[in-house]
Amino acid sequence: MRVVFMGSPEFAILPLEHLILNQYQVVAVYTQPDKPTGRGRSLGSPPLKRAAASWKLPVVQPVSLKGTEVVEQLAGFHPDVIVVAAFGQILPQSILDIPGYGCINIHPSLLPRFRGASPVAAAILAGDEFTGVSIMLMDRGLDTGPVLARAQIPVLAQDTTGSLTAKLSLIAAQLLLEVLPCWLKGELAPQPQDEAEATYSSSISKEDGEIDWHLPAIDIWRRVRAFYPWPGCYTRWQGKQLKIIGAVPLPEERTLEAGQVVALTPTGGRSKAAFGVHTGGGVLGVLTVQLEGKRAMSAAEFLPGQRQFIGAILPLS
Repeated sequence: MRVVFMGSPEFAILPLEHLILNQYQVVAVYTQPDKPTGRGRSLGSPPLKRAAASWKLPVVQPVSLKGTEVVEQLAGFHPDVIVVAAFGQILPQSILDIPGYGCINIHPSLLPRFRGASPVAAAILAGDEFTGVSIMLMDRGLDTGPVLARAQIPVLAQDTTGSLTAKLSLIAAQLLLEVLPCWLKGELAPQPQDEAEATYSSSISKEDGEIDWHLPAIDIWRRVRAFYPWPGCYTRWQGKQLKIIGAVPLPEERTLEAGQVVALTPTGGRSKAAFGVHTGGGVLGVLTVQLEGKRAMSAAEFLPGQRQFIGAILPLS
């Protein structure tokens, strides 16, 4: 069974490695081109490229899949199936038509909920109790093809996009190994998605991380988790960016100005925050912060060096 694997981020690594370890013949790995990263703007490779290199697999990094030469090169690998996991490009029909068993996409949501670019963050932002992985047969749409299988896991209160994506990657790898043999034997009937239930997740920008203190504390708490590790949720203090890395929503009967910082008495459990910020509904108890140019630290460590912080009003957005 000849497999071409397409993907880019960390999420794609475990599915690729599970295929290799289970004797599937991965003949090529397609991933995004290297991009400038960091302050030095040096070229950085996608995580999947580094993983593929460690397995000594051929790596192809096309800017687009639409060119005739790209299509011919891919066809030259003679794949029986193409497996896609967060590749970052929509496959044109010329690519979809190449493998005899079609193109299979691993999507980290319970389709048709949260099609699109950021389904894991979207599930946290929406306050969903469960999310999961869907394996679908690809068509020309954006995550619109019929579903072969789904697997569901709970979204825990401490889950961030980083931690939840790692769990979903393992689920995806295991589910793929269950689905592929059955699909190749003709034992699975693809189930069309219910378009009436479809929702979409949009791309996330760095600006999305800026906190609007008019929002309710529970919404800001979800954003802190959804935007970790990137772009992070942040406000500003004395001209510097202040990232809120860990937080918890707390009820508060007093009505103070949105953005006002108050001291809290850590009591353990959900109330172990050293300070809080009043919001449009309740208080956001802050557990972990990182001031621009400094290391991440607990809120209790941060406070002693910031004498004017308690009582200050942080920028509203």
